Amino acid sequence: MAQVLDYQATEPLSTFNPNIAFPIPQAPFRVLLASIQISIPGTASRNNHVELLASIGVTGVTNISQVVFRIFRNGKEIYNTQNGVESAASEQNYIFTFQAIDSNLPAGTSFYQVFAENITPNTQASVVGPVSFSGLAIKS
Repeated sequence: MAQVLDYQATEPLSTFNPNIAFPIPQAPFRVLLASIQISIPGTASRNNHVELLASIGVTGVTNISQVVFRIFRNGKEIYNTQNGVESAASEQNYIFTFQAIDSNLPAGTSFYQVFAENITPNTQASVVGPVSFSGLAIKS
């Protein structure tokens, strides 16, 4: 039977708000969107998984951007996904939701971060909210 070990969540932006938009930088630069810490007790070491869930509100500013979202654990990339973002000529506002599973963590605290970067030259996309990031640690 599964057992919940830890749960953490953050919501740096709780609503869609173009007035607080900030640009997603061009690769190789990226912007930190949210971070959480998950603790694994010694009794569940290597017999667990962490379900990570992120939702990010993005708007297209110019042309069609390709935005890469990356999740890092303790500074090491463990997951990425890529999404296209169109600008004002078509659909402009998006909410991207994605899930990653991190398995068999050692005992201790792991630091998770979610970042965004734009990999398409001469385009621009911005974060407009909402932004949420959560992690659920379960003993397998």
